Amino acid sequence: MQAGQLLDVVAFNLILDDVVFPDGRTAMGLLGGGGPQTAFGARLWGAQAGVVSGVGPDLPQAARDWFAASGVDTGGLRAGPAPTLRAWQLLEEDGRRTQVWRSSPEDFHQHVQRREAVLPAAYRTARAFHVGVHPDEPGLDFLAGLKRLGGLLSVEPFRPAAAPPDPERLRALLESGDLFSPNLLEARSLLGPGRPEELLRGLLDLGARQVCLRMGAAGALVSLPGGRAAWIPAPDVAVANPVGAGNAFCGGFLAGWLRHEDAVAAGLCGAAAASFLLESPAMPVVSASLRAAAQARVEHLQAGVQYV
Repeated sequence: MQAGQLLDVVAFNLILDDVVFPDGRTAMGLLGGGGPQTAFGARLWGAQAGVVSGVGPDLPQAARDWFAASGVDTGGLRAGPAPTLRAWQLLEEDGRRTQVWRSSPEDFHQHVQRREAVLPAAYRTARAFHVGVHPDEPGLDFLAGLKRLGGLLSVEPFRPAAAPPDPERLRALLESGDLFSPNLLEARSLLGPGRPEELLRGLLDLGARQVCLRMGAAGALVSLPGGRAAWIPAPDVAVANPVGAGNAFCGGFLAGWLRHEDAVAAGLCGAAAASFLLESPAMPVVSASLRAAAQARVEHLQAGVQYV
């Protein structure tokens, strides 16, 4: 980011993923945690993006090189003595993923500080923030602090709720941000069984301002003014590594929204961003050629958008 240039999108948290694939293959020390993947999705569409997280002295040079090559701002990375957070990502054939922390609780609390105060001054004026939350303990005070900064606030559950929350708690979560973006499993954990259209409407009825329901290979459903919705198809790609694709979708959606102020255009940007994460064994570098390929995918997907 050049001096004096405003950030468009700020994302949170960085960990190193040790991925175990269903066939037993492993990929160790991949850049993950949600923040970098969200920043990738935003940068793919030209947005200025930064990541807020604690990191250790062991952060791999490959990770630092990715930030530099992709143009992602690192002013929000706080260096500390504790090792960079690390977790196993255990993938199953049916698409399920289990995360097992390899880091100690002490290291976790040092690096993950959900406080508005940890944001550098340049990050406080960002046009948008994207935060992953545990729906059972969403940290509403932190979300409220971010919202007071004035930027658009995008909220994504990073796991299903353990049990459906009572309506008032759910309403408080949904009203905390401007965009709520769960996947199908997470939405059903909040509302119970239902078709995608019913889940979308249920979240809006309980206070969400804008909903993007991510459905993996089945695409995404985005809410539109006047009670309408649009189905965004997903690119047909060979999946090499699904970890982080949802975050990339959210980053692409935010960048698309900031550019177009249109949920369909934003959803197409998100779908294209997610597809590159899916087909790449590790995080791809944002480049001019990748941006051209992303635009081609959006143009191909536009014809398949359906309004419901």
